[in-house]
Amino acid sequence: MGVYGEVVLPRIINVCCGLKPLRPLRERVCEGLRGRVVEVGFGSGLNVPWYPATVTGVVAVEPSDTGWALAGKRRAATSLAIERNGLDGQALPLPDASCDAALSTFTLCTIPDVHAALGELRRVLKPGGGLHFLEHGLAPDETVRRWQHRLDPIQQRLFGGCHLTRPIADLLIEAGFTITDIDVFYEKAAPKFVAAYSLGRAVT
Repeated sequence: MGVYGEVVLPRIINVCCGLKPLRPLRERVCEGLRGRVVEVGFGSGLNVPWYPATVTGVVAVEPSDTGWALAGKRRAATSLAIERNGLDGQALPLPDASCDAALSTFTLCTIPDVHAALGELRRVLKPGGGLHFLEHGLAPDETVRRWQHRLDPIQQRLFGGCHLTRPIADLLIEAGFTITDIDVFYEKAAPKFVAAYSLGRAVT
């Protein structure tokens, strides 16, 4: 990946994804998490302050050593056991049905084989286990979508393979999840082409 991808980009993501307007969204997406949670794309631990008391442990899947290091203070500030177990969401080193819930925030946009990753999440979740998600993706409006398709190649080059045009709900359904609730909206503090958000929960 080079110095930019390995050292610089995780710091940019830590700042951009840690902006104040996203904090209430992180709190919302973490509501209802319980038991052992697998968080794919743990990053710099921006969700850690919002884990509810019903969470008993977290399996952090994070490929970036820099991201994991940036999460150090947040991990140290919680008594919750957080283990880094796995570097690739496309191949989780976890037994079948070993997690009560899963969490993904701004991650499905970047995983190269998102279908494989969602299949892995379904595999490691217990029957009826919930995937809590907060993702950006394909906008609901055609005008915004046209801009997303134009800018997608640039976005991928600048942000480590991040796509603007992935249809989040469709991907979840295709992977065999049942969406129990979803809120699709634009984040007012950011341009629409990068801030078409889907926040919700899907079950196995």
